[in-house]
Amino acid sequence: MPQEIYGFVSIIVTIVFIGLAWWSLQSLRFEKIVKKPNSAQAKLLQIFLSIVVGYEISRFFLDYLGWSLAFGNMFQ
Repeated sequence: MPQEIYGFVSIIVTIVFIGLAWWSLQSLRFEKIVKKPNSAQAKLLQIFLSIVVGYEISRFFLDYLGWSLAFGNMFQ
């Protein structure tokens, strides 16, 4: 896969997984974890958690994609 396309796919996949992480963290009950769940600090924590979780999942997905492409090239 050309480097330019892989870079574009990486950006899109990372943004999608960060969005999915944000969406899934909406169901978490932050009032049981933080003192003031409606404060700016709690929302910032939620954003940071979304970025970390989404980024790590996208890295796994992109690594798996890279391994799959490399594995396919071994038999050519």
